Amino acid sequence: MSKGRLFAVSGPSGVGKGTIVEKLLPLCPGLELSVSATTRQPRVGEKNGVHYFFITCEEFNKMIEEDGFLEYDVHFKNFYGTPKKFVFDRLNEGKDILLEIDVNGALKVKENCPQAVLIFIMPPSVEELRYRLLHRNTEALEKIEERIARLDKEVLLKDKYDYTVVNDDLDTAVAAVLKIVKGE
Repeated sequence: MSKGRLFAVSGPSGVGKGTIVEKLLPLCPGLELSVSATTRQPRVGEKNGVHYFFITCEEFNKMIEEDGFLEYDVHFKNFYGTPKKFVFDRLNEGKDILLEIDVNGALKVKENCPQAVLIFIMPPSVEELRYRLLHRNTEALEKIEERIARLDKEVLLKDKYDYTVVNDDLDTAVAAVLKIVKGE
């Protein structure tokens, strides 16, 4: 059986990565979403093993020591990482895997797996991104401003990606990502 393809969708926080991925998955039978591990607390409605593997700092550090992550990072005082075994087991089974991760994580994935296809999701504007983050109602204004402050640095990295998609219109963005996945 041939190995599967590894895709990573990333971009600034609040750009719509999760929504694009949610709409994309039913359109791509055989494409499986990887589940990341994190030390942050679950948001309302998030389920362990579905949205993330919610683990302690001690468990996360043990996985780091055992080289258990494809990539990991500290993001807003919490650890996030992609469990290596989860991804490689599925790729070796011939399944295509989709990672929804932050910008630095995607670049680390590309470093460790050069065949990975990176897709950068751009906001239409800073104002629209701020609006989306505010209306998500998941974080305090201070956290939102921290995320906006990271935008310039993250956008500068988009040239290291294989593809860039602007999420101005959700259906158009989903169609663009679908075309990339099917084309690869």
